[in-house]
Amino acid sequence: MHPMLTTAVKAARRAGNVITRGARDLDLLTVTAKGPKDFVSEVDHAAEAAIVETLHGAYPDHAILAEEGTGRGRNPDAEYVWIIDPLDGTTNFLHGFPQYCVSIALAHKEVVTQAVIYDPVRNDLFTATRGRGAFLNDRRIRVSRRTHLRDCLIGTGFPFRDGSYLDTYLQMMRVMIQQSAGLRRPGAAALDLAYVASGFYDGFFEIGLNAWDVAAGSLLVLEAGGLIGDLAGEGDYLHGGQVIAATPKVFAQIIQALAPYREGLIRERAAAASAR
Repeated sequence: MHPMLTTAVKAARRAGNVITRGARDLDLLTVTAKGPKDFVSEVDHAAEAAIVETLHGAYPDHAILAEEGTGRGRNPDAEYVWIIDPLDGTTNFLHGFPQYCVSIALAHKEVVTQAVIYDPVRNDLFTATRGRGAFLNDRRIRVSRRTHLRDCLIGTGFPFRDGSYLDTYLQMMRVMIQQSAGLRRPGAAALDLAYVASGFYDGFFEIGLNAWDVAAGSLLVLEAGGLIGDLAGEGDYLHGGQVIAATPKVFAQIIQALAPYREGLIRERAAAASAR
């Protein structure tokens, strides 16, 4: 295992321990609202602190991009940036719904080179190093072999918490329900991408994501033989907020199925921006 990946795994497991301890006493947690339907708990902050401490202990010159802002502003010119979601699926976690994970990626000059997604509930560790394949608990994983959307299980996530994009998204959802074998929405995007890489899903789409939701999962998908892009199938998925990930043949079919709604999303985004 690459030494940087080994460090990331150590950080993810430390965060997982913090999360598992917190899960035993959910009633005692301090929770604050960052915005509508957007919660953060002391566990998010403690897990992130454990990750950043581990990473900076090994690589003090690296930069950090983390959901809760730990380490912001340090090493702004660094070529290496760790992209971290300490607890993806916070809402699930706070309800005791067992679908959440830790996501850690390393980008070198804006290309993701190392990825770890850790599910502390199932003790599942997904890892990838660029050019060396993707693994689940040290076993090589590949995307599924399905080739027709009608046979596929597709994952998704509901978009922006403030309700923007909802009308267009519901139309997209309707089309996917009609054209696939099933649509699932468990609520932790990083884990959803790991599931595409593992072949548990045949594809996934979502709008309104952040870089820390996508970074680690994107490398897992690519190293497992899948494709990932924005809604047009292009490369602006890391910071663009829109993601389609799937087996190669299904990727093209999802793009085609969702193509009529791309302009609606652009219009809704413009309307939301002017309303602010």
